[in-house]
Formats: sequence, C-alpha cells, structure tokens
Amino acid sequence: MPERLFVCTPSKLGAYADCPRRYRYSYVDRPAPPKGPPWAHNSLGASVHTALKNWYALSPERRRPEALAALLKGTWVREGYRDDEQERAAYRRALGWLESYVETLDPGVDPLGVERVVAVKTAVLAFNGRTDRIDSRPGPDGPELVIVDYKTGRTGLDADDARGSQALALYAYAAERVFRRPCRRVELHHLPTGTVAAHEHTVESLARQLTRAEESARDIMAAERVVADGGDPDEAFPTTPGPRCGWCDYRRTCPAGAQAPGKEPWAAVERAVDPVPGQD
Repeated sequence: MPERLFVCTPSKLGAYADCPRRYRYSYVDRPAPPKGPPWAHNSLGASVHTALKNWYALSPERRRPEALAALLKGTWVREGYRDDEQERAAYRRALGWLESYVETLDPGVDPLGVERVVAVKTAVLAFNGRTDRIDSRPGPDGPELVIVDYKTGRTGLDADDARGSQALALYAYAAERVFRRPCRRVELHHLPTGTVAAHEHTVESLARQLTRAEESARDIMAAERVVADGGDPDEAFPTTPGPRCGWCDYRRTCPAGAQAPGKEPWAAVERAVDPVPGQD
C-alpha cells in the first residue's frame, strides 16, 4: 500500500525546521498546549497584508494612496501592543509604509493572483500555500510568473534571503504547475525600507528546495509514527534551544523554552515604531 502523502504548508514545514518540539505542540499533541499571548508584530503584519489585499480589490481608479487609511483602519488588528500610544504609533508607521509602497505600483495592473492558494502533489507531499501576490511579467519567451512576498519585520533582507526561502521556492514550483507558465523569480518586498530582495531560481534550484521539503516530510512522518506506536514524544520531537525560544508561543509549556528569557508581546515592534530621541 503506498504511503500517504504528507499534507503541508510552508508554516508547517517551517515549524519543524525551527524546532521539532514546536511542531509537535502545534500539530501532534491533542489537545494542543495553550499558547502565550498574541504578538504585536503578527498583528502589524496581518493588518498590512490584509490592507494590501483589499487595495487590489478596489477598482483601478480608486487605487490611490488616499484610500489606504480607511483600508488599514478596517483591517487593523489591535492585539499585543504595549499600550494605546504604541498601537497608534504602529498604525501611523504602517500607513506610511503602505502609502510609500503603493506609489511604486501601477494601479491599472491587476496581479495574476492576490492571496492566491497554489497547490501541488509530489511523490511525498501534498503541498498548499497562500501567496501574497503572483505577478505576470513579460519574459523573453512570453509571460512569466513572479512570486511576491510582503515583509514588515526585520531589516537587512537581501538576495540570499530570497534564494534560501523554502516557502518562496515551493510557491514558485506550485504556481508554475497550476498556471502552466514559467515561475522562477521570487521577491521579498520589505515595506519598512522600500527594498526588494530577489532571486532567479533555476529548474535545478527549485528541485533542490523540493527535495529538502520532502526529506523534512519523511522525518516528520517517521517521528509521528514513533509517537503513534507508543514511543516517547520528547525523543521523537526533540527541542532545539536557541534565541527563538524567547519568541515561541509554547515557551511556558516547553521545559527547554522555559529556561529562556521571555520576550514581551510588543518587543519586536518597539524599534520599528517607537520614536528615536532627537528624531520625529
């Protein structure tokens, strides 16, 4: 009997790559352990992503920077901020990012997909994921697809980040098969700095990323079988202690994570939105 396919998303694969124990808490243990409080940086990112999705839902003549304030207010997620003052500062900063970003876009051009789910099956995976945006751009041999991923977090994104992103590579691999058009270029659009980090994949580099994902899937399924057969779940899904522990939703549940200093829910947005002395 053929082995079942591993149903996965980029976040599911990423959870295991970051820490097998976090994967177990998220996807294996039932009931799942309680999570910590919501993170402000997740609220900020979700608000910006949804505002951009809704901007593209407007008719082309209404896609103007002036429309963004209402769009962002309508999608704003309030959870995780230190106080109302920090939340207001985050809103103002996010609105500025959006207004600057849409100035770089042609309002008359519709992407091929916005928040579009792409899916593909391989011998091991049943992969699906929701892309921020899929562009269709002219290529030497006809239209080519480009995967666009919005980023609102840390600075310093470069071509290596785009090249190394398994999620972007899997999106490209799946999109090429869904739309039957070449899809090799992936881009990280960092809204706070207005920069774009891009990479041009090859057939071979996409295949390498797919192989890595399939290897992870096999490891996960093997660990899940151990637990299902009565094995020690802690051994099947070990911890990988490190700086990420302070940001983990399950830090209070995990014995290793509990040893790490916890981060405040608003810590990641402080540098992005709090005023710098001597500056506006």
